[in-house]
Amino acid sequence: MKYISILGSTGSIGTQTLDVVRENKDKISVCAISGNENIELLKNQILEFSPELCAVMNEANAIELKKLLPSNCKTEIVTKMDGLISVAVHSKADIVVTAASGMVGLKPTIEAIKLGKTIALANKETLVAGGEYIMNLVKKHKAVILPVDSEHSAIFQSISANKHEEINKLIITASGGPFRGKKLDELENVTVAEALKHPNWSMGKKITIDSATLMNKGLELIEARFLFDVPVEKIEIVVHPQSIIHSAVEYIDHSIIAQLGEPNMRVPIQYALFYPDRMSNKLKPISFTDIGKLTFEKPDTDVFKCLRLATEALKIGGTMPAVLNAVNEASVELFLQDKIKFLDIADINEQIMLKHSSQVLNSLDVILEAESWVKNEIKKIMWHNGLSIKNF
Repeated sequence: MKYISILGSTGSIGTQTLDVVRENKDKISVCAISGNENIELLKNQILEFSPELCAVMNEANAIELKKLLPSNCKTEIVTKMDGLISVAVHSKADIVVTAASGMVGLKPTIEAIKLGKTIALANKETLVAGGEYIMNLVKKHKAVILPVDSEHSAIFQSISANKHEEINKLIITASGGPFRGKKLDELENVTVAEALKHPNWSMGKKITIDSATLMNKGLELIEARFLFDVPVEKIEIVVHPQSIIHSAVEYIDHSIIAQLGEPNMRVPIQYALFYPDRMSNKLKPISFTDIGKLTFEKPDTDVFKCLRLATEALKIGGTMPAVLNAVNEASVELFLQDKIKFLDIADINEQIMLKHSSQVLNSLDVILEAESWVKNEIKKIMWHNGLSIKNF
């Protein structure tokens, strides 16, 4: 029996992780979970999976959850950052699934790494903001990172039987999002509802907007650089609208190994949970004859500027990726609240990057200071334009 803890059990990755557990109850048990806003779902997850521990970041929500649970429930409810950390470092956990969205997942993940845990990584911010610092911790504490992102899982699977020095380049595929092929003037008055209509994937709001701006590919580029120790010059982004090839690796003999499948996150989640073994499932297999054809395009980085900004942030290094991640989180939230236009997301990201002097990234404090600096800069922009932002 494998025991797992899940940071962010009520989100898209968290709920799909529990779907995998549900189909493999004789092999996986959940010892700890965390959430924040969706208290009703947390209650149902506790009653179904009986974790020993549940963390709720918001203290008032934690109190409310306790009231909803029956008096004989044995799950301990904890709160705030200390509570999240206790889920990440739970003594029973063989695998920690880091599916919490945003920077809130960074510190708990670091604490799990320090204990040498195996991390099923779905939280982009960990490597985007932490980069080399995180990977040095992984090496120092002999922790293991298993990627859950479909693109990084595909690369991980494609390199598993080959030597690192034989890699020529990584090829990360992108669906292109809902606005593939659009020009800048066509994106001027995009609505939130339009940006949230992803053609292939069902995801949370933030990552869906990132897909619409192609920032998600920029963040994946940064992650891939550190996950697989490959320089940015050897990572290519290719738009692949069908989302069947999830990513690929080209080797020095110019042969390419790719991982293919239906656009379904349960496969990479399952692969991470059972690695190095593969398990059967009830998902629909792909049919080449039904698909008919697969197409590929270059991304338009003039229209989708966020992808270019991510490449520049990675090349600058230090705290610049952390700054880009933090400002993008804020600008996406402003867009979701209808405070700014769609194209303003990239413009604000670039504006803050231009104001930042990158620092050496050698501690968690440096990352948090960079995030705090971004928040202050965003507040200046908001004040100047008469804007306000919730939960910021």
